[in-house]
Amino acid sequence: MLNSLNNLQPWGAFFLRLVLGAAMIYHGYDKVIPAGGFHGGNAYNAIEHHSHFVAGLGLPYWMGIVSALTEFLGGILLLVGLLTRLAAFLITINMLVAIVMVTRHHGYAGSEYSLALTVIALMLFFYGAGALSLDRRLGLN
Repeated sequence: MLNSLNNLQPWGAFFLRLVLGAAMIYHGYDKVIPAGGFHGGNAYNAIEHHSHFVAGLGLPYWMGIVSALTEFLGGILLLVGLLTRLAAFLITINMLVAIVMVTRHHGYAGSEYSLALTVIALMLFFYGAGALSLDRRLGLN
């Protein structure tokens, strides 16, 4: 039985990759895509807003841009399983900064979601993309 479960480990990584990728895209979308889309007003309005929030935390303005792109583009990379370890590493750093600078002030109850996403990202960083990934198809896993 243990051997059967070991054979399913790549599928476990696959499902964790999908969950983390979807969560990152969901949370990064509003930070990158302006309300109403790109057809009106300032195309960089959403990312500027997030960068000002990050700067308000005492961090450099440019870290807001990196954070938003890490969440959104990193989530897309995880969904397709391309450059999974790099995306997972960047998401881990992003989530650790979020825990230290934002959610820790709310105690464990406010940090548990961010902490769970951090641990999922760490697992993918250590293990790789798992089954059904472009990394595996291209021999990058």
